[in-house]
Amino acid sequence: MKPASLLAVLAFTLVPSLSAAAGCRGEHTDQTAASCAPGMVWDSAKGTCVEKPTS
Repeated sequence: MKPASLLAVLAFTLVPSLSAAAGCRGEHTDQTAASCAPGMVWDSAKGTCVEKPTS
């Protein structure tokens, strides 16, 4: 296999995996108030679940 072909195959193999991994940084863009874990509440200002305040 020619080096250029090998590099093209390698790029097409790795790029989707790397881009998928880059998009997974612990951000939950599809998170809603109903999906908050126990002990968490929805913070509409932040648009995410936060730890339930204790007072």
